Amino acid sequence: MEAESAVVAIRHESDIVAARRESRTLGSKLGFTSGELTVIATAISEIARNIVVYAKTGEIHLEIVMDGQRRALQVIAKDQGPGIADITRAMTDGFSTAGGLGLGLPGAKRLMDEFEIHSEPGRGTTVTMKKWAR
Repeated sequence: MEAESAVVAIRHESDIVAARRESRTLGSKLGFTSGELTVIATAISEIARNIVVYAKTGEIHLEIVMDGQRRALQVIAKDQGPGIADITRAMTDGFSTAGGLGLGLPGAKRLMDEFEIHSEPGRGTTVTMKKWAR
């Protein structure tokens, strides 16, 4: 199977919808169910919303990746925003610096099979998530 990918620039709330749509397009090629596609789209919404709120601009890279016979939809969200000073605290349910519910990062982590976050204050944040096809 050829690797397929898409990049969605995130600058406005409407770009979140475009990222969700791209995830559904690529995810359906992996045979994800409607429910699984919704889970992936929800995780993308949470991460993309953080880009809009905190960094103002960034991008989401979506790619079908393989590991032997296993296939996954990989989502990499990158921004060059203010970064996260305390990742452990940011990954705690209920923690929010913007007055939200504080479910974005930990919620996305729960929804996906793999989740990594790297952030450097003043330099930005990269979130990498994967959902493996069953």
